[in-house]
Amino acid sequence: MKTYRDLTVWQKSVELVEEVYIVTRKFPKEEIYGLTSQMRRAAVSIPSNIAEGKLRGSNQQMKQFLLIASGSGGELETQIEIAKRLHETKLLDYSRIEILLGEIMKVLNVFITKLEPSA
Repeated sequence: MKTYRDLTVWQKSVELVEEVYIVTRKFPKEEIYGLTSQMRRAAVSIPSNIAEGKLRGSNQQMKQFLLIASGSGGELETQIEIAKRLHETKLLDYSRIEILLGEIMKVLNVFITKLEPSA
């Protein structure tokens, strides 16, 4: 593996960002500074932190940035749940986002666990 771009989890995270942008374009205009912005920032944070962690070099720093990426994934999961409950956005299709996010979160958890110092 040469760069963060070679990481499947980074590639899927970028795909997730694209999907979030596609869905949030369908949100009402009054959500542009609310849920739309929050979801987009949380999604963008995931591949950004994976890349930064990979470039930092040490396992401890990589773990820290993967934890941040995982936290952003949790934020996005929560925001999707909220969007699914709101009248204006509940009928949109979130399935592709949820599938990608589930896969990403599993991989992040495995990476984080593997970076734990052995006792």
